[in-house]
This record gives sequence, C-alpha cells and structure tokens, in this order.
Amino acid sequence: MKLSTKGRYGARAMLELVLNYKKGPVLLRDIAQRQEISERYLERMMAALVSAGLVRSSRGRNGGFSLAMPPEEIRLSRVIQVVEGPIVPVVCVEDKKLCKRAERCITRDIWAKLEKAMLEVLDSITLADMNKMQKKKLTKAKTQMYYI
Repeated sequence: MKLSTKGRYGARAMLELVLNYKKGPVLLRDIAQRQEISERYLERMMAALVSAGLVRSSRGRNGGFSLAMPPEEIRLSRVIQVVEGPIVPVVCVEDKKLCKRAERCITRDIWAKLEKAMLEVLDSITLADMNKMQKKKLTKAKTQMYYI
C-alpha cells in the first residue's frame, strides 16, 4: 500500500505552510523549491487544497499561499483525502455494491480494518503536530555530532 506523490507532496506542501504560519503568504515557487516539488504539479495540488478550504490564496505583490485555518484544526487525513481521494486499500471497502462477494468475503473485512487503522493514524495528526515533529527533528539533527 503506497500513497501516491499527490499524498506525499500534499503533506509536504502543508508542512511548509505550517512552518510559515502567521508569517504571511508563501510563494508557490518557494514551497516548490524548499520541498523539491515541481511547480506545475504543486500548482494543481494547491488549487485542490484551496477549493477544499484548507489553504487561502492571495494575489499581488504580497501574494502566495497560507493556511485557511489554524494548524490545530487541520488533520493530515483531510489533506490526504483532498489530494488523493478516499483512503481505502481496495474499492470494495468504500462501496459494497462493487463486489458481489462483499457480504461473504473475509478479505474485504481485513481491508476494512486496514482502512480504519490508516484513518486513525492520519486523523490523530494535525498540522500543528507535524510542525512540532519537524522542529524536534531539525533540533536533533543540529545537535548530533560525528566523531572520527
């Protein structure tokens, strides 16, 4: 089970916005450069995040992108669902009608448990949590010393 680049890049773009929260809008090219994402690809993802109400876009000299709500209110699960679509390991979990075996299929039950576990993890993480995790990781990286 893998997230596509949409999910991975969407999370990284939102991390960039939370790292700059309350500092003003961030230019698309700056997000793309710092997170090593194609500007054209990022532009389409940001449009989806704006449409979903998670990100605000502003034009002009001081324009760019910023979070549309506090980082504590944005869950990683929502970000992933906006850029990826539903978080389901197989389509029959989302819609029983797609499989005539759904009612008697034990593997569908297992995939449903997997979906629940994935959602629980992604729901448990807010952008504020990601911000703390990133700062902790950067602090740890700076304090590590290597001896030869």
